[in-house]
Amino acid sequence: MTDYTDIFQSVKNKSRKLIAISEEQIQKVLTDLAEVAVKKADFILAENKKDLERMDQDNPMYDRLLLTPARIDGIAEEIRQVSLLLSPLHLKLEEKLLPNGLYLEKVTVPLGVLGIIYEARPNVTFDVFSIALKSGNGLILKGGSDADYSNRAIISVIHEVLEKNGIPTEAFQLLPADRNATKALLEAVDYVDVIIPRGSQGLINFVREHAKVPVIETGAGIVHTYVDETADLDKAKAIIHNAKTRRPSVCNSLDCLIIHQSQLKNLNELIQPLLESGVKIYADEQAFSNLEEQELIQKAMPEHFGTEFLSLQLAIKTVGSLEEAIAHISTFSSKHSEAIVSESQENMRRFLLEVDAAAVYANASTAFTDGAQFGLGAEIGISTQKLHARGPMALRELTSYKWVIRGNGQVRS
Repeated sequence: MTDYTDIFQSVKNKSRKLIAISEEQIQKVLTDLAEVAVKKADFILAENKKDLERMDQDNPMYDRLLLTPARIDGIAEEIRQVSLLLSPLHLKLEEKLLPNGLYLEKVTVPLGVLGIIYEARPNVTFDVFSIALKSGNGLILKGGSDADYSNRAIISVIHEVLEKNGIPTEAFQLLPADRNATKALLEAVDYVDVIIPRGSQGLINFVREHAKVPVIETGAGIVHTYVDETADLDKAKAIIHNAKTRRPSVCNSLDCLIIHQSQLKNLNELIQPLLESGVKIYADEQAFSNLEEQELIQKAMPEHFGTEFLSLQLAIKTVGSLEEAIAHISTFSSKHSEAIVSESQENMRRFLLEVDAAAVYANASTAFTDGAQFGLGAEIGISTQKLHARGPMALRELTSYKWVIRGNGQVRS
């Protein structure tokens, strides 16, 4: 098996110097990168095409893998936005003067070296580099084989810009797209401070089960929207359609519509925009019996609940109460994003209070769960756990802190 120790050691050594880079220099690197990414779009797209040619277009991952001129322009704009954000480093979180004369400060510092394991999403290579550099963290990337041509093209562009600006490329490395590299990264306890997987529930489960390095789980979204008995039908139609169809391959897209039984009379109207967009419906017995017969509508099977579809598919669950809706979410949610559509202040209050997820919504689409949409800039992923970070992991979430103590000869008795 290939030994990656030299790469890991190099990233660790070089990343220690990143905290000393000025904000002005970081801003220059990111501005340059945005410009070069657009200039080299043809090269990146040509390499991306090689990856696309190896994947079935019906694969739900195809859309995530796909790069276009417009998407590269969007990536470049996100990089520029990150460049303009305030640095998360050297922030004074707390200070105190002790009776013995010691002066204490609690200040933000980088996490250290981030290990990012991700699937067929080449935009992640740009995104995580931008926020890793801005937050002073070294980076070891492990992309999937489906996107290897794209990732290698992108990292070469990143390294070109780093070299031009005198920043060591060794602090930001892409590993080969093979399983041995994944295993090595998961066990790199002396070199990597945290592993962050971005991808399917299967990938996240694998990383959690095999990692010796601490893990922050991100990415998998089994997302529900509950339409209660008081919901405004026009609001519900717009919210559900947007949450499901805006970009079905991303983690904040809707997987299960939960509907109060009193709204079954409106169900055909509620899902009509979905059917017009080609969404396949898996309805439970109560919902199915209230729906008009159509090719896109089928009876739900048990496995349709708790599934992250990542495509134009949606399950429907009928409930008789808010309690039953919350119980269903508690059973099947990945704790990513959950929503209620309601005109009842009490139902909204209880839903927002009792539902356990990184983002909970009242009368809005779950498509907003995104670092940029939250005003945080680019994100490294959506954390679905509770330790260290939850929700969009942006710049501040990629820092820790240390205590700085200044004295004048004090000793402890």
